[in-house]
Amino acid sequence: MHKVRVRFAPSPTGPLHIGGVRTALYNYLFAKKHHGVFILRIEDTDQARFVEGAEGYIIEALRWCGITVDEGINEGGNYAPYRQSERKEIYRQYADMLVEKGDAYYAFDTPDQLEKMREAAVAEGRTFIYNASNRGMLHNSLSMKEDECERLLASGEQYVIRYKMPAEEEIHFNDLIRGNMVVNTGTLDDKVLFKSDGMPTYHLANIVDDHLMEISHVIRGEEWLPSLPLHVLMYRSFGCEVPAFAHLPLILKPDGKGKLSKRDGDKMGFPVFPLYWPYGETAKGYREEGYYPEAFINMLALLGWNPGTEKEIFSMEELIEAFSIERVHKAGSRFDPDKARWFNHIYLQQKENKQLAIEFREFLRARGFHYDIIRLEKLVAMVKERVSFVKDLWTETDFFFESPDAWDKDIVAKRWKPESPVILAELRDTMANLPDFSAEETEKIVKSWIEAKGYSTGLVMNSLRLVVVGALRGPHLFDIISWIGREETLIRIDKGIDTLGQIQK
Repeated sequence: MHKVRVRFAPSPTGPLHIGGVRTALYNYLFAKKHHGVFILRIEDTDQARFVEGAEGYIIEALRWCGITVDEGINEGGNYAPYRQSERKEIYRQYADMLVEKGDAYYAFDTPDQLEKMREAAVAEGRTFIYNASNRGMLHNSLSMKEDECERLLASGEQYVIRYKMPAEEEIHFNDLIRGNMVVNTGTLDDKVLFKSDGMPTYHLANIVDDHLMEISHVIRGEEWLPSLPLHVLMYRSFGCEVPAFAHLPLILKPDGKGKLSKRDGDKMGFPVFPLYWPYGETAKGYREEGYYPEAFINMLALLGWNPGTEKEIFSMEELIEAFSIERVHKAGSRFDPDKARWFNHIYLQQKENKQLAIEFREFLRARGFHYDIIRLEKLVAMVKERVSFVKDLWTETDFFFESPDAWDKDIVAKRWKPESPVILAELRDTMANLPDFSAEETEKIVKSWIEAKGYSTGLVMNSLRLVVVGALRGPHLFDIISWIGREETLIRIDKGIDTLGQIQK
């Protein structure tokens, strides 16, 4: 195998879809597995669709994901520039080369003329294709005399350069994922390679850059599969070695019916972009939703590839070691938002309590609560198994910080008994005089007190949880009591005794 050189070549036309991130990831994993080079090339030749801020978004998204660029617009490299808009002169040379060789030609047809031809074809129940079957009757350098073509070019008449697709030739090519394929050129059109605005199309710029940058493997989405015969022919026209191709499957909607879109995410409440998109029609991102980049990458890696084992949790280093193009699926992969959350849950469980406490502290500070890390570590340890995101810690611990002021009437009616106020008043006096308010000591003394009094453990504990927590939820009750402290516990008991009886009535 030649030196592995792969590229991720997004267009800065909007936020980077997770399908694009997966393409970047698979390129990166393949390159690192084979000790190769991962290149970021910005394909900004479509100036009409260029979106300010998109290029920076792409770079930041890859950085957050841990996908390190070896060569690119910021990193530099021996094949610079890596932004296509800065390579226009190069593409023109190659377009002219194809025209001189006879593998491309000038086409002067206007957009209006072509649209009328398409409409006429539809009216006749057929599809208009600009190729060998009709190019001789259209307005191009193949159908006109040489001097007329030269006159039009000299006068500044607008034109495009089209590739001259061979007539009725079988093109054989191989895809590393899909195997050997054959396409007859009679079904293909003469694609535009160079536009009237002086910019190349994807087809020309992509081939030229991949050749000049010595790309060994082109790993891209399956939407480019129909373009593969043209690209193979263009390599042949240039006399270049054809790189290996691999076309990745689509990421499908959760129901498996069609390609995953932003609309699906908006409808079902999950992101389809790695980061928050702040421009125009904004969109939420995985980072801002609280996902860890390691969890996001792990989830994405398995969305179209499997390691051949039951193992699901992989570090980036383990993914590099295990990855192979041969184990990428042909069929589309259904996105499962619940599975994405599961991955984040697993990675959150692996975090040190101190790290989670530091992250949670920022959340609490925004709400006006200030606690030291050691105390928050203890809190995190009680509830971390119940959550998938740091932001969910608040949902599981709000009662640690705020005394309950609302109770579910149905739960009160079921769990708060007429004798509850008297029993809790007695228990309050016992707890007020405890020398040690640790969870272990409080639990031991309270349970001994319940036994000595002959009370129902369920009645006492349910009543106590209601006044302390406000609901029948939360971690071990004595851990809660110990954390909020004696004074707060007694205040909540008093408040509960005064309030819950009135609610029950």
